[in-house]
Amino acid sequence: MVGFRNKIRGMGQSAGEFLIIGGLVFFVTIVILVMAGAPPLAALYHILKGSLGSWTKIAQALTAWIPLTLCAAGLLYSFRVGLWNIGVEGQVVAGAIAATAVMKLGVTFEIPSMIILFSFVAAFFAGSLWAGLAGLLKTRGGVNEIFGGLGLNFVAHGLTLWLIFGPWKRAGVASMSGTEPFPELLWLSGFLSNRLSPSGIVLATAALLVAGWVLARTRFGLSLKAVGSNPRAAYLHGLKPDRCFIYAMAMAGGTAGLAGAFQVAGVYHRLIPIISSNYGYLALLVVMLSGYRVGVVPAIAFFFACLNVGSIQLPMMLQLDSSLSGIIQGTMVLVTLLAHGWKSKRYKV
Repeated sequence: MVGFRNKIRGMGQSAGEFLIIGGLVFFVTIVILVMAGAPPLAALYHILKGSLGSWTKIAQALTAWIPLTLCAAGLLYSFRVGLWNIGVEGQVVAGAIAATAVMKLGVTFEIPSMIILFSFVAAFFAGSLWAGLAGLLKTRGGVNEIFGGLGLNFVAHGLTLWLIFGPWKRAGVASMSGTEPFPELLWLSGFLSNRLSPSGIVLATAALLVAGWVLARTRFGLSLKAVGSNPRAAYLHGLKPDRCFIYAMAMAGGTAGLAGAFQVAGVYHRLIPIISSNYGYLALLVVMLSGYRVGVVPAIAFFFACLNVGSIQLPMMLQLDSSLSGIIQGTMVLVTLLAHGWKSKRYKV
C-alpha cells in the first residue's frame, strides 16, 4: 500500500514538473515570437494549421514522427547507461547507406518484400556497428563519446557524398538530388497518396515498446541503470561497465539505423546527402524533454514533428524565416535543462 502511494505521489510530481516546464516553454516561445516581429497567436495558428490542418498535413507530420521516434527510442538505451550519443546522426546515415546497398543489389530480385525486410535488417546492423565504433573509441581509446560521435557523423556524411557522386551516381550525371530512385516495388506501401506508411508507424511503436520492456523488465536494462548510476559500484558488484557501454550504444545505433532505412524506403526512395534530416539531433531534445521516460517520448516527438512540418507556413504566410522553429526548439531544451538543474540543486540543498 505504501509503495502504491509513493508511486502515485511520484506520478503527481512528474505531472506537476511537466506542467511547470510546459508553461515556461510556452511563455518563452511567445517572447521569442514577439521579438521576431511575429504576431504570436497568428504564428501558432499557422504552425498548427500547417501540421494538422488536413489529413495530408497530418500524414506529413506522422511521416516525420516515425524516424524521430525511432532515433529517440534508441537514445533511451545510451542515456540509461549515462552516455551522450551525439553520433546518432551518423548512425541514421549508416543505416540508410546499408539499406540502399541492399536495395541496389536486390532490384532484380523477384520478391520485393524480402528485399525491403533485408534492407531494414542490414540497416539495424550497420547502425549498431557505427555506434559500436564510438563505444570502442570510448572504452578502448579513452575518447569521450561526444567527440567520437561527432567525428563519426562527419565520416558518415562524407561517405554518403562519395557514394552519391562516385560509385552510386546516376548514369551520366552526379547530382545532389541523390542516387537513382528505386522502383516503386521497393517502396514501403502507404496511403494518402503514399505519404504515410502504416508499417513505419508499427515499426516506431514496436521500437518504443521494446525499449520500454528491455529497460524496465530485463536484467540487461537493470545493468544499464546500475552502470549509468555508478560505474565503479556496478563494477564492484560484478558488472562490466565497458561492455554495457558498447551494448547500449549498439542498441541505440541499431534503432537509429532503422530510421535511416525508413528514410530510404518510405520517404525519399533513394539515398540523398541530407538523408538524416537532422532527426538524430532533434531526438536528443525529445528524450531530454521527456525526462527519459518512454511513455512521454511519442507525444513530444509528435509535437516536434508538427513544429517541423508546420513551420514551413511561417515564411509563406507571415514572411518569417522557417529557421525560427529551430530557435524555439533550442529554447525549449534550454528551459528544460534549467528546470532540471534547479530541481537537482533544490534536492541537494
